[in-house]
Amino acid sequence: MAIRAARWRWSRAAGERLILVLLWLGHGIWVFLGPNPGRHWAPLADALSRPSQGLASRWEGWRAARRDSGRSLAETRALNIRLSAELAQLRTQAAQEAPRLAEADGAVRLLGLKQQIPLDLKAARVIFSTRPAAFGGLILDRGADIGLVPDQGVLVPEGIVGRLWSVNSTQSKVLPADAPNASVAVMLLRSRATGVLQGLGSGRALIRYLSNQEVVQVGEAVLTSGLDRVFPRGLLVGYVAEVAQGDLELQVIVNLSAPLDRVSTVLLLPSQPPLEVQPPFLVTEQKPQRKRGAP
Repeated sequence: MAIRAARWRWSRAAGERLILVLLWLGHGIWVFLGPNPGRHWAPLADALSRPSQGLASRWEGWRAARRDSGRSLAETRALNIRLSAELAQLRTQAAQEAPRLAEADGAVRLLGLKQQIPLDLKAARVIFSTRPAAFGGLILDRGADIGLVPDQGVLVPEGIVGRLWSVNSTQSKVLPADAPNASVAVMLLRSRATGVLQGLGSGRALIRYLSNQEVVQVGEAVLTSGLDRVFPRGLLVGYVAEVAQGDLELQVIVNLSAPLDRVSTVLLLPSQPPLEVQPPFLVTEQKPQRKRGAP
């Protein structure tokens, strides 16, 4: 026999019972909490509010950190802009001062070389260079006004530059040692074998009239021999770069030691200097030897 579940209905008796239960529950709570219930609720409310307070504090700290980071980023960018401007200004000043510093350094080195040479040397500045052109040279700001004449030797602390080719009243032209029509009497440092240096251009030259019997080593220093009466004996010319056998003579290629494309100030030797100048005023150091010519 199926039993149908009784349908729940709200009645007056049920309402009275509910009211009675609520009254008893409220009375029990009042008795439990005592006459001052706030002292029990405050710790509970505080405990319940702590997580929200922690979250609020973290949120405020995050917002403050973002404000600080944004301010720091703006300050860093402003600092970078200021430092970049200062760096650009310093670079501009350095670029403007570089030529004067290089000229001053060259003048100091020339003065040191002049003090070592017991001859009447005269200084001149290079005001123009025609070296890229065929048979080009260097134009100096001094001429016959200080007693210059053609065929005076020209040198820098690194080595010889060439000789005066033409002279007018206030300027003169230098024929560099690597010019095709230039020649310098030279000798090898080790063997003292002599020859004539002829220019090949681009800072290189060829030593002519060296016998195939001579022993020449790559890296060997080449000096002036003084036989041309343009340079005294013992000035540095350059270093041997290549050695090869020829039909009648050795083919010796020399890299000139003077930076002909970067010369700004030079010294001029007197006309027809003595063959020997004592004490030696240019000390040469032989570079490491890597190759030797056939005997």
